[in-house]
This record gives sequence, structure tokens and C-alpha cells, in this order.
Amino acid sequence: MKARRLPYPRRITPPEECTYLRDGKSDVCPQLELLSLILDNIYNGVMVTDAQGYITHFNTPYGRFLGIDAREQIGKHCTEVIENTRMHIVAKTGKAEINHTHRIKGQDMVVQRIPIEKDGEVIAVFGQVMFKDVRDVGKLAQQLSLLESKVELYEKELVSLRSTRYTVENIVGVSESTKLLKKEALRAAAINFPVLITGESGTGKELVAQAIHSAGHRRLAPFVRINCAAIPRDLLESELFGYEPGAFTGAQNKGKPGKFELAHHGTVFLDEIGDLPLEMQPKLLRVLEEREIERIGGTSVKRVDFRLIAATNQDLEGMIAEGLFRKDLFYRLSVIPLHIPPLRERKDDVIPLARHILRQIVHDAPGGEIAIDLEAEQVLKNYDWPGNVRELYHVLERISSFKEGDTVRLCDLPFHLFHNEKAASEADRCSLKRVQGRAEEEAIRSALAVTNNNKARAADLLGIHRTLLYKKMKKYHMPLDLSESR
Repeated sequence: MKARRLPYPRRITPPEECTYLRDGKSDVCPQLELLSLILDNIYNGVMVTDAQGYITHFNTPYGRFLGIDAREQIGKHCTEVIENTRMHIVAKTGKAEINHTHRIKGQDMVVQRIPIEKDGEVIAVFGQVMFKDVRDVGKLAQQLSLLESKVELYEKELVSLRSTRYTVENIVGVSESTKLLKKEALRAAAINFPVLITGESGTGKELVAQAIHSAGHRRLAPFVRINCAAIPRDLLESELFGYEPGAFTGAQNKGKPGKFELAHHGTVFLDEIGDLPLEMQPKLLRVLEEREIERIGGTSVKRVDFRLIAATNQDLEGMIAEGLFRKDLFYRLSVIPLHIPPLRERKDDVIPLARHILRQIVHDAPGGEIAIDLEAEQVLKNYDWPGNVRELYHVLERISSFKEGDTVRLCDLPFHLFHNEKAASEADRCSLKRVQGRAEEEAIRSALAVTNNNKARAADLLGIHRTLLYKKMKKYHMPLDLSESR
């Protein structure tokens, strides 16, 4: 591209000396003065040349860095002022040089050289030293790497804080129905349609809901739980939709966002949806269809983006027949229906679930791994578990609190789990032994407390030899102090 010589002399007049008449008086051109001020207040060095490489602009920071007077450089050729410069070469080639290295005064600088064109011809070149030293780029790269690491860490913490406790891996079981449930949950997680989870109380409906959320693309966003049966009717609307300041007596001065707002980009889990009041059902239906909410006392409509998962232990279709649940809402909720069978219909899952629960209990409390012997396993498997997984968890939690040793045995199981007289009789005998043991342990602890942990006095109080006291303390895993001289 051919460079065009501009119609002004080699020695160019600085912008401050360019004047015009205003009200019959000479004045500096305000646009040129503003341009000069802008260039002088840029932190990095700036130089502009014409098409032949003669300097037209040279800012003060660049002159300060080079130790020269910036004004004195105007009109000079760029090669006279800047060592190794390529500004005049860029003027000839018309090709920009972005973020190139340029050695000035023994330092490697990072510079840009950008040709300025008009009517297809280069009329000037803009040059800027982007960083004080190329080493600053390395520092910036290190800082960027550090920030990226922090962002990754914060993202993981965000997942931990905002996301759910459970994933698909927490759906434990080996039965065909459980395998199918996990497969359907993963399919549901991949799409954004509403999910309706049905099942008896205690089957783990919220666990499945959390697993779907965790496996989906909304996992970094909130998982907001709402129990429709636990919130009073007169407060449910304000909980769901929020309210503006002064909307009603007792309202917070700043107002309050509703659950749908809080779940923006995330998931809303409506538990016990069968207990949603009939008058609230059309409002929920409208939110699902329009994806818009309006706070109580508000005048503006807010757009919300959330994924809805509902759960119930009631027969919604029967409630529709009785006029207690809207048919259109039911169809809107049950786009993806998931049913969790009760534990009595999947007996193969009982023992894997029991082992999984015991591992959780051991993790949450001190102690070693807990096993289950074959006789106890058979009893657990034969029981119908009307309370489902929740009942199994409570039973195992109670057993782990009072058992002796690291194995759950027949005598550790509560009476109501036994169906036949033989097992019940065996359990009764074991239970008597267990009650005696608890009473003995309690008596020893009380004696030690009364005697301020004096073993000799505690043994006298219990009417046994001190050696026997030590044996029983060891049996009940009480701390021993054998160096005690008392």
C-alpha cells in the first residue's frame, strides 16, 4: 500500500499552539486540547506518526519513561527518538503489529502499532506501549492463573453450599425397580420438564428430587424446598411469590422474595403437593405456564426460570375425582412421572440399604465399621417396613447406639421386627441380657461419678473387687487409668 504525504511541513505544530479566533480573540482549539489531555493522562506510552514516520503526537508518560521532553519530539522522525522502532515500517506495509515485543533502554516492552487509514491509504500510525515491562505480562499471567484457580475453588464451594446433599449414587439398591428408578432419574435430569415423584411416606422422594437436580445442568443454582403441608394456608402465597414492602400487616420493611425468585436458574421442589390448597393451584399453574410471578402488593411482573419437581404420597387422580385437585395442574406436573416402590416390594434392597445406612452412621459418629450377622439380616429382610427407608434408618440408628461390639446381632434388634415365636423368644432372651448389661454399665458410670473417678472407692461402692471393676470398664469401653495409685 502506497503511503501518502500529508500537506504539512516536517516540523509539526503541537496541538497547544493550534489557535483560532473566538469573539475576535485567539484561542486554542478545544478538541485538540482535549486530545492532548487524554494522551497525557494515559498511563502507558503513546506515540503517533504520519505516513512517513514523523511524530505528530507524543504523550508525557512516554517522555518521562525515556527521560526526554515529550513536546520536543514532535516533528522528529520516529527512528531519531525510539530505538528499534517499526512505526515507519508499519506505515509502509499497512499491517498492524499487536502485542509485539520491543526492546527499549534494555527492557523488553509489549507494544501495539496500528495503521490509521483513510480512503484506503495509510495516513498515520498509532503506537502504544501496553505494559511498563514485559515481565509485567508474566506477573499478569501468574495472577490470572491464581484467579482461575480461585474461581475453580469457589465454584466447588458453591456447588457444596448451594447444591443438594444427595446424588444418583445415593439411590441405593440392587432390585430391578431401583435400577429402573435410577435410569429414569438420569433421563429426567437431562431435560427441563416438570417431574412428579410419587411413593409412600419414607421412600426417599426428596432424595430422588435432589439426585435429579444434581445430575442436571442447573446443579450450580439453588435447590429450593417447599413443604406444602408444613406452611400455613395464609402464608403459603407470600412464601411462594414473595411480597412488596407494606403489602400486609407484619410484612418486612424491605419486602421479601418468594421461593420462585430464589430458585431462579435452579430447581423448585414442592413436597406434599397434594396438600396444596385448591385456591393456590390455579396460581401455581399460571407460573408453570407463563414463567412469570407477581409479588403480593406488587405491580410489576418478574420473569423466573426454574425447573419444577413435585412429590406426593397421595393419590392425586383420586383427589381429582373428588374435586380436591385440579386436573389441568396434575397434567402439567406429571410430564415425567416417577414412582418409588415401597420397601416391602423390593426386599432385595433392604440389606444393601442397611449397610449403606450403617456406613453413614459410623461416618457421623465415632466408632468402627458395623457388620450385620446372617440371622439379623434375615429378620431385617422379612420385615415389611411400613415406614419404609425412614423406619429402617431409625431402627439402625437406635441399634448402633446400644449394641455391643461391631456386629448387629439378633439380640440387638427391636421386638416388633420379629414374626415367628422362635425368633421372638430368642430375641427376648437376648434382650434380657442386653437390659442387664445396660443396667450394669449405668451403675459403674454412676459409681465412678460419685467417687470422682476413684476406682478403689467405686469398687467398694459397687461391692466388687477393683480388678473386676477394671475388667467391666474394659468391656464397656470406659477409659482406664491404670497408673492411678488410689
